[in-house]
Amino acid sequence: MSRPAVTAADVEDALTAGRTRLEVAPGTIVTALASDYARDRGVAIVEVEPAAVEGTGPTGAGAEAAVPDPDPALLPGGTAPPNPFTRLSTEEDPLGVGRWSHRRTHEWYAKQPWLVGCNYAPAYAVNQLEMWQRDTFDLDAIEDELELARSLGFNTLRVFLHDLLWEEPTLLIEHLDRFLTAADRRGIGVMPVLFDGVWRNYAHRGPQPEPIPGVHNSQWLQSPSSKAVVDPAEWPRLEDYVCGVLDHFADDERVRIWDLYNEPGNEALIGNAMPLLAHSFRWARSVGVSQPLVTGIWEFSPAFLELNRFQLLVADLVSFHHYGPVHDLEWLLRCLQPFGRPILCTEYMARPLHSTFDPHLTVMRDERVGALNWGLVAGRSQTHHAWGSPRGAPEPTVWFHDIFRADGTAYDPDEVAFIRRTTGAG
Repeated sequence: MSRPAVTAADVEDALTAGRTRLEVAPGTIVTALASDYARDRGVAIVEVEPAAVEGTGPTGAGAEAAVPDPDPALLPGGTAPPNPFTRLSTEEDPLGVGRWSHRRTHEWYAKQPWLVGCNYAPAYAVNQLEMWQRDTFDLDAIEDELELARSLGFNTLRVFLHDLLWEEPTLLIEHLDRFLTAADRRGIGVMPVLFDGVWRNYAHRGPQPEPIPGVHNSQWLQSPSSKAVVDPAEWPRLEDYVCGVLDHFADDERVRIWDLYNEPGNEALIGNAMPLLAHSFRWARSVGVSQPLVTGIWEFSPAFLELNRFQLLVADLVSFHHYGPVHDLEWLLRCLQPFGRPILCTEYMARPLHSTFDPHLTVMRDERVGALNWGLVAGRSQTHHAWGSPRGAPEPTVWFHDIFRADGTAYDPDEVAFIRRTTGAG
C-alpha cells in the first residue's frame, strides 16, 4: 500500500477549484471508482513528471499523505480531523444515537480473533425463508457445511434472516439457537443480518419458487418488501421483529456482531431506505445488546453520499462491501482507517471482477480487517453464476462466488489451500 492514489474526492477537489484536468505523477493508482467519477464529470486525469504535477503536497492527488492518519490521542474523547471519505467528523457519536466509543470498540476487537469467514446460505436454500422455515430447515445439512467452513479456518459466518419469519417467533428463535450452537461447537461466531435491500420483492412464506436455471440468486428476497420500507404503518411489526430477536440473544456470546441492514438503498430505494435504517438503529439501541451493531456501505457513487455518511456515523464498527481489484480495496482501507474504528469487509470475492482470495485475503489479514467472502457451497442460490447471467446459462468456467461444490469437493483446490495457509488452518 505504498503507491499514491487518486480517489473520487481528488476529482471533486479539482472540480471545486475549477479544474477539468487533474495531473498526477507517473505510477499513481487511479482507482476504478475515481476513473468513473472523473469520466462522468468531464475531468481528465493525466500523468506528468513529478516536477510538473499541479497540487502536489500534503493534499494533492499525487501525495502519499492524501488520506491522513488519525491522531490516536484524539480518539478516546476529543474530535479527530474530518474523514476524507465522508468529509465529516470522526468524533465518537456525532448523531447522538448511543454508538459505542472508540475505546469500547477497540477493547472489544482486541478480544476477537482475526475475523475471517463467509456469507453463508446452505446449498439446499434458494433464499432466507427456505433456510429457516419449519419444513425446510435442515440442521444436518448445515452441520456438514459448517465442517467445510471450519476446515478453511473460518471463524465467522454472516447469515440472513427475514422479517416474515417473525410470524412464528418461537420457531425462528429455536432454529437460530440451534444454528448458533452448531456453529459455536466449531469455533465459529455468527453475524445475523436482519434486513436486506437486495433482489426479489414481495416475499411470501411457505414453499419457495424453484431457482431459475443459470440465474444468480434468482429467488433471494428483500426484507422487508419495498412497500414496507416506505410505509411507516408497517414499522411496528418490524420493530417487534428487530427487538424480539435482539432481546433474546442480547448477551449471547455465540452472536459476534449484529448487521442490521444489508445494502440499504439497493433496488432503486436510494433515498427511501434512510428512515427505516435510522429507525432500525434506534430500535436496536433500545435493546442494549452486548454485541456491536453494523451496517455496510456498498455503493460509492455520488448518489449514495448521504446514505454512506449516515451508515459510517451510526455503526459501531466500519463495515463495507467490495467486489473489485486489490488496488481499489487498498484505497478504500486508506479512506476508512482515519475513522479509528475496527474495519470489516463483510462482502468480497467475485473472481471475474478481479476480487479474489489471493491477494485480497492477505491484504486484509495484514491490516487485521475482517474478511467475509460471499458464498461457501454452490447450491440453489446459484451464486457461482455471475450477476446478470442469462436464464439457462451453463455452469461457468470461472465461478463468480462460492468455494465448494455440493459434494464438498473444492472448485479450485489450490485456492482452498491458499485460504487455509492464510488463515493458519493448514
